[in-house]
Amino acid sequence: MSQESKFLPVDEQMALLTRGVVDLTTEKELRAKLERSFKSGKPLTVKVGFDPTAPDIHLGHTVLLRKMRHFQDCGHRVIFLIGDFTGMIGDPTGRSKTRPPLTPEDIARNAETYKNQCYKVLDEEATEIRFNNEWLGALTSAEFIRLAASYNVARMLERNDFKKRYNAGQSISLHEFMYPLAQAYDSVALEADVELGGTDQLFNLNVGRDIMPGYGLDPQVVLTTPLLEGLDGVEKMSKSLGNYIGIEEPPKEIFGKIMSISDELMWRYYELCTDISLEAIESMKQMAGEGKLHPKRAKEGLAMRIITDFHDESAAEAAMQEFQRIFQQKELPDDMPEATISIGDGTVHLPGALLELGFVKSKGEAVRLIAQGGVSLDGERVPAGTIHLTVGSGDTHVVKVGKRRFARVTFK
Repeated sequence: MSQESKFLPVDEQMALLTRGVVDLTTEKELRAKLERSFKSGKPLTVKVGFDPTAPDIHLGHTVLLRKMRHFQDCGHRVIFLIGDFTGMIGDPTGRSKTRPPLTPEDIARNAETYKNQCYKVLDEEATEIRFNNEWLGALTSAEFIRLAASYNVARMLERNDFKKRYNAGQSISLHEFMYPLAQAYDSVALEADVELGGTDQLFNLNVGRDIMPGYGLDPQVVLTTPLLEGLDGVEKMSKSLGNYIGIEEPPKEIFGKIMSISDELMWRYYELCTDISLEAIESMKQMAGEGKLHPKRAKEGLAMRIITDFHDESAAEAAMQEFQRIFQQKELPDDMPEATISIGDGTVHLPGALLELGFVKSKGEAVRLIAQGGVSLDGERVPAGTIHLTVGSGDTHVVKVGKRRFARVTFK
């Protein structure tokens, strides 16, 4: 077998690797690197950094992970870099003030979760996991000074986050300037050919590209992937905003959340979260526009694919059947949680009960849900303005909040 046969033809690699990409610096350089790799049989080194700031991976993270998998499928070396050193600095991206640093305990715990979850997308055998404290923690004072001298303050202040804070007279700590430099040095230490990141990481990625020639290395190719909108279709997917789909959520939760997104957003999820060809997606859109494909059927297909990727096909099928049974046939879920709520004088404070059940984060949120008609008791919508319910000791009722949250509650 020849050296060249281990890789896809360069044109096929380019088509796969540039699908859905926002920034590519530059296409000419990427093609040249792929051609050298194809001829030599030596894979490219592709680096992607993750600061372990949160313990769970959601669907938005998988857009980048899928692009990493595309490089693996093309035969290249992919490094999943966990920023245990840079996490102690704190990424200033998108921040209006200094980010509090993570503790070593936070980093170790979150990094372990990342390692366990990333293989739902990546090829475990082809993934190299590294921690940047390995080289950043070993730098001497002289080496840090050399790194700091490789960039200037004027260039740092071109960064939008820093520029806004500087113009507003808000504090910028000196160590925050070290974050993009430390991330850039990762590329030097790993001799990266390509670095991937979300569009919000473009400045950081380009710093790596800028400093590499000063260390005797060819500049890395920079490639960014889009930030996936959350369930609201407006803000980027984020656990803190509550608009996310966790890849380890129960299949029925994933199914219900995907069915709740808008028809327009569905096509973006198809493009960024599946490997269906763009031609096939465009064909489905056309069929939906002509009335030949109901958007609900297309959305069910999307949910089935995503659940199959992160669980399995049988789980996806069961989730769809459960969704159809509950929301189309108006039946109750089989695995409804059961709870007991204490009552005093024959009445129950409904906002407090919803908080106790874990359906809301505050009594104020519960009041708003009731006012919006989002709370039902035994299939009957609770009237707006209801605060107290009259119930008998030992009575059991089915409480429903929103479209997907149920509980069988006994009042005692």
